[in-house]
Amino acid sequence: MHPVVISCLGMLMSVLKIDGFKACPQRCSCYDASHFVDCKGRSLSHIPRDIPHSTWMLDTGTNSLREIPSRAFHGLWGLRIILLPHNQIEHIHRGAFQSLSFLERLDLNQNHIQHLAADFSDGLQRLLELRLSNNWLEYIHYNSMKSFEHLEKLDLSGNRITSMATGVFRGLYKLRHLLLKNNRLHIIEVGYFFMLHSLEALHLENNNIASIEGEAFASLHSLILLCLNGNHLSHIKFKTFLNIQTQGTHLQLADNRWVCNCDLQREFGKISSIRHLHVDDYGNISCSEPGQLRGDLLMTVDSQLCIAETATVLMITGTVLVTVIAAIVMAERNRKKSSNKNWNDSEGPLDSQEK
Repeated sequence: MHPVVISCLGMLMSVLKIDGFKACPQRCSCYDASHFVDCKGRSLSHIPRDIPHSTWMLDTGTNSLREIPSRAFHGLWGLRIILLPHNQIEHIHRGAFQSLSFLERLDLNQNHIQHLAADFSDGLQRLLELRLSNNWLEYIHYNSMKSFEHLEKLDLSGNRITSMATGVFRGLYKLRHLLLKNNRLHIIEVGYFFMLHSLEALHLENNNIASIEGEAFASLHSLILLCLNGNHLSHIKFKTFLNIQTQGTHLQLADNRWVCNCDLQREFGKISSIRHLHVDDYGNISCSEPGQLRGDLLMTVDSQLCIAETATVLMITGTVLVTVIAAIVMAERNRKKSSNKNWNDSEGPLDSQEK
């Protein structure tokens, strides 16, 4: 055999030996020729440094990781899935995921992340699913999501989010599922969901939402499910939902703080008359106010609300009419009395002159 060939084979064997040595990091288990590296629940305080380049899926969940350093996954171009849930991660350094241009799924659920840097999405253009639920996020920065061009599912549930930058999801053209439930949002502003034309499910349940701006959902042309149950809504405007131009959107609106009156009945009546809108839980919508209706289902009292209001209006109108008529009658009587008195006073001097 030619010496050059022998030399090349030797080098190849050396590489294979090195790769074999790195086939499985210490305290981890490897499967499918190291394509799947399982480091779950191994009391790790840092991400292993000797992960094979061939790794396709890495599970480091349920450990004691506190940070993700820069270049933590450098050289692992083959990674498609990284699972990091149930750790204590507080900080993600700049460029931590920058080399993972083929990553499709990233799970950071159940950590202590308080902030996403402006470059958080850099290098993750092919990511399809991102789980950030049950962290400590309070605000989503304007540029944090800008590079998620192929993202289809984003889970931000169970954080402490009180507000978001307008247009924060502007580049997520393929996003289909957005979960923001169990946060602390108190108002849905115009621009939060700008350009999310592919969004099919928007979960906003169990926040503190008391107000929704009129055009907040106007750009959601594919929306199938909108969950607003478990918030602080007391009234609604049907035009808010009329702006959702879809073939069919299902709404969930129970467990809010509804003030049951004729106006609310009219708004729900208008919504039910729109063919493409369906209130799935209308039968579970109950009144918070007024006090005498607290706990009653809206569907059992809605026919009475406008009747009671109409009766009250008629009663007030009748009272006003009676008062006006009485005032007119009294005024007419007083006018006649005054006229008669003036007539009598004018006759007295004439009689005395004739005598």
